[in-house]
Amino acid sequence: MTQYAFYFNQDACVGCKACQVACKETYKLGVNNLYRKVYDYQGGSWDLDSTTGVYAPQGVFGYFTSIACNHCKNPACVETCPTGAMQKDEGTGIVWTDHEICIGCKSCAAACPYDAPTFGEEEGYMLKCDMCKDRVAREEVPVCVGACTMRALDWGSLDDMVAKYGEGDIEVEPLPENTTNPNLILTPHRDAQKSGSGTGSVVNLEEEL
Repeated sequence: MTQYAFYFNQDACVGCKACQVACKETYKLGVNNLYRKVYDYQGGSWDLDSTTGVYAPQGVFGYFTSIACNHCKNPACVETCPTGAMQKDEGTGIVWTDHEICIGCKSCAAACPYDAPTFGEEEGYMLKCDMCKDRVAREEVPVCVGACTMRALDWGSLDDMVAKYGEGDIEVEPLPENTTNPNLILTPHRDAQKSGSGTGSVVNLEEEL
C-alpha cells in the first residue's frame, strides 16, 4: 500500500483560506460544511505599562493551522462506524465515506479528534475530505494543495513527505494529542506550543469553523 499524506508548514501559512475556499467551491459544500478548516490561534496580552502609561504587548503571538481529514493510520471514524460507511482504502490509505450506506448517525464526528466529518443536512449523510481521491487517481494534486498561495501545503506519499520535510511534529496547538496516528507532516510555527499546554486560544468566529 502507498499511504498518501498531507504536509503543512504552520510557519508559512498566512491564513488566507484559499485552500478552504477552493475545496468548498469544488465540492459545492453547504453553508455549515467544510472539508478543510483554517484555525486562527492567538495568545498573550496588551498590558498597561505603569511607567510609560502606554499599553505594551506581553508575550503576544499568533499563527494559523490549515487542517482537514488526516487519513489516519488508525482512524477512529472507521472503527466506530456502525454500517461500514467509513472506509480506509487498502491501496492509498485514503479514508473515505460510502454515502450509499451511511445513515448519518454522526458517530464518526464524535470519534474524530480532528473534527473532520460533518453532517450534510440536505444530503442526510456524513461529509468529509477524501483527499480528492478522484483527482489522485488521475495523478493530480488535491485542490487545497494546488490553491495554497504560500505553498504551505503539500501532498504525496508519506515516505516522500518525510524524506522531503522530516518527521515534523503534529502535537502542537490547537491540534490534539496524537491518538490515531494521523498521516500529516507538520512543520510547527516558531511560536507553536505543545498540545494541551498552550496559553492561547482559537479566535475564529463560529461560522468560520
